[in-house]
Amino acid sequence: MSQHQPVPRLNLAPKLDRRLSLWNPLDYLRLLYWVFYFPQALLWYVDTFGGGYIPESAMKWKNPIQRQLFFQGLVLTVVTPVVVSIIFETIGVPVDWFGVAFSVVVGAYGVAFGVVVGERLGLARGVAFGLAFGVALTVPLGVVRGVAFGMAFGVVVGERLGVAVGVVLGVAVGVVFGVPLGVAVGVVVGVALGVAVGVPLGVARGVALAVPLSVARGVARGVAVGVAVGVVFGVPLGVAVGVERGVAAGMAVGVAVGMAVGALGVAVGVAVMRPENWLVGLPLNLQKIPNGSFLLPRITSIPLLNLDKRLQNWLQQDWETALHNTNELLAYTLQFIPVVQAVNKVLAKIPSEEIIWHISRLVEAPFDWNLVRFASTSLEEQLKSDAVKEFFILPRSWRERLQARLLTDPCLDTPARAAAAGFWYLHEEEPVKATEAFAVVRSLLYGEEMYTLAQTLAAFHEAKEPVSIAAVQLPTFPPEPLLRPDTWKAITSLRRVVEDVQFVNRSVSRSAKSLALNRALGELTNILNQADTLPQAERGLIVDIAQTWKESLLQIAGEVGAVTITKPVVNPYIVGDPVQGNLFVGREDIIRQLEELWVMGHQLQSVVLYGHRRMGKTSILVNAANSLGSGLQLVYVNLLRLGDTPQGVGEVLMAITDEISQAVKISPPTDADLLNLPYRTFERYFKQVEAQLEGGLIIALDEFEKIEELIEAGNIPQDFMGFLRGLVQMSSKVAFAFAGLHTLEEMTADYFQPFFASVIPIHVGFLTRAATRQILANPGEDFLLDYTPEALDKIYALTSGQPYLVQLLGFQLVRRYNDFVFEQGRSRSPVFTVEDVAAVISDSEFFKRGRYYFDGVWGQAVRGANGQQAIIQVLAPHPEGLSLDALAESTGMGSVQLQAALDVLMRHDVVAENEGRWRIIVELFRRWVLQKHHR
Repeated sequence: MSQHQPVPRLNLAPKLDRRLSLWNPLDYLRLLYWVFYFPQALLWYVDTFGGGYIPESAMKWKNPIQRQLFFQGLVLTVVTPVVVSIIFETIGVPVDWFGVAFSVVVGAYGVAFGVVVGERLGLARGVAFGLAFGVALTVPLGVVRGVAFGMAFGVVVGERLGVAVGVVLGVAVGVVFGVPLGVAVGVVVGVALGVAVGVPLGVARGVALAVPLSVARGVARGVAVGVAVGVVFGVPLGVAVGVERGVAAGMAVGVAVGMAVGALGVAVGVAVMRPENWLVGLPLNLQKIPNGSFLLPRITSIPLLNLDKRLQNWLQQDWETALHNTNELLAYTLQFIPVVQAVNKVLAKIPSEEIIWHISRLVEAPFDWNLVRFASTSLEEQLKSDAVKEFFILPRSWRERLQARLLTDPCLDTPARAAAAGFWYLHEEEPVKATEAFAVVRSLLYGEEMYTLAQTLAAFHEAKEPVSIAAVQLPTFPPEPLLRPDTWKAITSLRRVVEDVQFVNRSVSRSAKSLALNRALGELTNILNQADTLPQAERGLIVDIAQTWKESLLQIAGEVGAVTITKPVVNPYIVGDPVQGNLFVGREDIIRQLEELWVMGHQLQSVVLYGHRRMGKTSILVNAANSLGSGLQLVYVNLLRLGDTPQGVGEVLMAITDEISQAVKISPPTDADLLNLPYRTFERYFKQVEAQLEGGLIIALDEFEKIEELIEAGNIPQDFMGFLRGLVQMSSKVAFAFAGLHTLEEMTADYFQPFFASVIPIHVGFLTRAATRQILANPGEDFLLDYTPEALDKIYALTSGQPYLVQLLGFQLVRRYNDFVFEQGRSRSPVFTVEDVAAVISDSEFFKRGRYYFDGVWGQAVRGANGQQAIIQVLAPHPEGLSLDALAESTGMGSVQLQAALDVLMRHDVVAENEGRWRIIVELFRRWVLQKHHR
């Protein structure tokens, strides 16, 4: 095939667009052809016209395809042997009608047996299996048994006279000749019988169930069983024949049996390998693989000439189409070995950076997962191991020793084998081994994602009980684009389950536990209901995790019980004021850092908390006092209350000393002293306080940018910052905590320079997704309302975890619920949905209440680098963001000015850059800009 020709798309399925008819004789001929030359068509027929998987309640009689195919199988098993036997008897060939009847009964039983087995397995393929098993057994067996028994009867009667003469001589000579001959004949008979039994079983399994690997295993096992049977049963049989029948009779019977078994062996070999099927289609299949040709070999495992080379060319030219073709060949032929060889040869040539993607497509929907397995495991070694296992004449310890020498485990010595092994282990629900396999290719494209995925599923799979589920370490998602987005969506749901179970273990409120459990069970139910959308490799593992967790949580759900709402819900959300109690979450890392600086260190360190407007800096300072212990005190001063301070710096120090005096119970200086000699008076008071401190003192100055405004307005002198620095350095018992919008690096004026070396900056950013979820869903111990997972995700997408907006949305949702249920007297679910969130933000009152945040961010954008507001206006209509070139063109700004403005906006958590595109971080702020300031 020329490399420039497009890869053909094979369609090897039967070309039948209707159901088989009970009254059409040609359909019975079609069934006979399918049974003997195209057994895969039976499974295709059931899958196509029977709906594939059929629930147990609809099996056999309730499903018309199952019922009809069952009757047609019975007709074939009864009518065909009878008709053929009548033809033989008509031309003078004797027929044993008892043997024919016996075989018909066996065949009918085979059909019924196949149906029962199929139903027990939960498959819609029981009738297909029964039909193939029964007809393939009955038609040849009934005809051969009837004709052969009829012809052999006369021969056997005639031989008995000769046997009587040879008995005496046989007694004398039988031991000399009969035993060795019997042994030889017995071994041959045993081997032949083993092949005759083992191979057909392998063929029946492989052909009827369309699993080509089973044919190869059946041959290997047949040979092993044959040799064992020959030794175990052949020797006694040979001895018995030799002694009883004598030399003549022993030789006659031995030769006769040997010839018969030899003929049977040849027949079985032909039946298994079907060389005639391969030869007939050879001329047509040398150049191409035809679609739908009856000459295409379907039942021979002899590799088609040039098939592996043709497949290699296809795979190298068009991986997706060629994979479809490999599935067609596996589904409708027995060409398993050349397919495996072709796939492995091509995988060995693929560049390392592309290998994981290629194998991910290979495992998308393989007809036979053994194709994936043998991309990392030796097929030859596996067949040897199967043959040794079936050689039961050897002691078990010997067989196990021989098997141990064979390399049947997946190999990780190349990127292709390691990646294939990783996906195979996921399919086999062995995530720990999958993690080890993906660790080999972790540095490749998508390698880190697959390693993290396997590692995460391993942690989830190990957790069985609520305590262990809550202890699971939640993963950090790899960056997009993702190779397995549907899997990560399921992992996101499982992560939400973990968060809810963690809350259940922490909470003492029955209502909060009930709501959290309901959310978790809802997530698990959604995973199970949408399991068909998951990739095949991970599907079984994720379903097993979800089922295990669901059963575990259901055991405690009954203990918690349900709750009802009989009065308006107290609104737990706090808008604007400092947050305390259960609502103060997501800042554990900052509190821990403050503890290290103030509690664990030998000397108190001064800090500055900086970040976005209304990001929760005040809440951190207020709640930090609860973590300081009895040895430290925190004094909180809100500098916004100063106003314009017409009395100058004395008025600022007056506000600070008033708060200190309440904490340490030492009277402050007089107002007149602070106004007349502010620095000297405050310094004396500062030393007095320090002398009486048993522990330490933290002076928290909130809204610190107010100092900068007062200095720039000339209301307080520029040396005020130097005075504060001197106070910071004066004592190891006192430290300052400044909270504001700016980092120290932005305070470039001379009067801020002294702080560079003496104050530690701490950035206060957005809340995490988990913290946002906890604030909303679990704001108090007796909060009776709940959120769907989609609603929680929507709120996070709108706010990016901005604390003020999160609280505002929750506040408005509760107000809306109380108004709807208790003011309007209407009923509704106590669970907030995405539609509820959309209704709240579409209400003009929401943006009015949020104006303190929105106006603050907008107003801050005029400070620092020029052009910040222009950039925000340009980005507002584009939620997906704009490139740097598009921004420059739209704003008309030069590259230096544009980058300077973007840097300030990025430091202030207003915009972010991802893959070369700049966008506004908080979606609600973007929408507000569109309403108020879009140009």
